[in-house]
Amino acid sequence: MGDLLGSVAALLAGLVIQLTGWMPIDAILSILVSLLILKSTISILHESYHFLMEGVPLHIDYLQVGSDLKKVPGVLAVHDLHVWEMTPSFPALIGHIEIKNMQEWPDIMSRINLMLLDQHGIDHVTLQPEVAGEGHEHDHVHHQAQNSEPAVQHQGDTFFVNCKNSDGIHRMAYHAWGDPSNSKVLICVHGLTRRGSDFKTLAQVLCKDYYVVCPDVVGRGDSERLPNPMMYAIPQYVADMASLVRHLGVSRVDWLGTSMGGLIGMVYASMPNSPIRRMLINDVGPRIEPESIKRLGSYVGQTFSFANRADALTCLNTICATFGEHTPEEWEIYNGPMLIQKNGMWEMHYDPDISVPFASVNPIMAKAGEMAMWHAFKQIHIPMLIVRGAKSDLLSAQTLAEMCKVNSYASCIEIPNVGHAPAFIKAEQIALAKEFFS
Repeated sequence: MGDLLGSVAALLAGLVIQLTGWMPIDAILSILVSLLILKSTISILHESYHFLMEGVPLHIDYLQVGSDLKKVPGVLAVHDLHVWEMTPSFPALIGHIEIKNMQEWPDIMSRINLMLLDQHGIDHVTLQPEVAGEGHEHDHVHHQAQNSEPAVQHQGDTFFVNCKNSDGIHRMAYHAWGDPSNSKVLICVHGLTRRGSDFKTLAQVLCKDYYVVCPDVVGRGDSERLPNPMMYAIPQYVADMASLVRHLGVSRVDWLGTSMGGLIGMVYASMPNSPIRRMLINDVGPRIEPESIKRLGSYVGQTFSFANRADALTCLNTICATFGEHTPEEWEIYNGPMLIQKNGMWEMHYDPDISVPFASVNPIMAKAGEMAMWHAFKQIHIPMLIVRGAKSDLLSAQTLAEMCKVNSYASCIEIPNVGHAPAFIKAEQIALAKEFFS
């Protein structure tokens, strides 16, 4: 449409100039066309922002959906209801439904599906039934009831939490260090292609003061894979972390997030009644520099397969060279768990499909995402320490300065001779985290 308007304006301007000789018409029409294009661009950015933040589709009345669900025979109550669009014109719904008798659930679910499709056009529904009055049980309970027994000390033990997605339920793994009865909980969340084991060295130090919990974000490590690759995105990750916090049975947590883990933390901390008390954001901000996007795209989801583990580790160490200089022993601790053996070959631990949403981002979506992240960051009202690798190609010095300018709760520090991102396995980096969280 912009090209069409530009062509029409050019023809009109040429006609007026030829007939009258009045030259200003060219500039006037150019400005008019630019304003019309700007109006449509703003509209696209607004819609993209709403879609990326998983807002309720504009054609669906969220309150009416909740009201109609409560009217379905057999439904006693509705809570944790969320309606969003997986893709344009493909609305989805998840939530919890309280009922009287679990045996009635198949009939109730059938009535709900029929109502949602007929009245609201929602045909992708994931609901969790709950019998009214029954408590919720967890696979792993944070607080220990038997005070007479010796305190349990986890040393990287692996547990799982059930999380909801648009297609059902997936299990997210998390690794824990320290006393699970400790009310002080530190959640450490890794970057795009990493896993919870990144924080092993740090957790072994901080578990004296904290119960340290390090999840494998879905699609990585010991966590299950998602059937729909487009769900590998921040909104799903934030929902999973909220499930983890509920699973742990705590109301307050501290947060250390590296790269993607920092973005997850920023969105989670900006939400009303967020449990995050303090947050260390490791080498990431609302704006991601284009150079880093190109670098990540050069290897994320690409073929990585070696017959020899030593060769695989050497290649991975080269990819991770921006993390700073490390000894062979430190590289083994840090990168060794990234490698898994499959069909006799050494490969990366993550689902290659995590690259699908990453690769599908266009400039307009990227700008809308940046706007959304700036908005979220400004809503955070807890102490934050932003750590930047002095050579980082992802978090620029300008973005770091802007973050501290727009949010008075943020302070910052740069780590010399490191790019993206500080690994927090060096003693001085661990000491920095320990001081901030103390």
